[in-house]
Amino acid sequence: MNLLKIVLVLPFVFMLFGCTTYYISPESFKEQFKDINSTKLVMVQTVGPAGDVVRYPANPLRFIKCVDDKNQPVQLANSPSLEIRFTLNDDSRTVFYFDQLYLQDSLIIGNPSRFLPSVEAIPLHQVKLIEIQDGHKDFKYLDR
Repeated sequence: MNLLKIVLVLPFVFMLFGCTTYYISPESFKEQFKDINSTKLVMVQTVGPAGDVVRYPANPLRFIKCVDDKNQPVQLANSPSLEIRFTLNDDSRTVFYFDQLYLQDSLIIGNPSRFLPSVEAIPLHQVKLIEIQDGHKDFKYLDR
């Protein structure tokens, strides 16, 4: 029975502690997304963990420039499993899938779920911290 518990708990431990977090300043984010709005989105197809194919509009960025926890520059490849977390001035947090982000005027527009598509907006001027992680969810592009 103890072996069964270990087998069931171990994947969750790796998910919690196996993700490397990268950071991007709000200024750098704004600069990198300055030309990415709803008119620049491109249609992509992804395959999910259950083999389901989904088609949706995504931003055309191939890479995002950020820094690691030692402040060393890193270029992360855009992927459907990349997640971005915005911490606002009031300490509330919003998580979006990175590939569906774009700017509309001074709003960050994104989708927090692959399963319940919805669009949410947060004001860029209220963002104090931006963190990016590969959520290690098994989503892959079919056409990029």
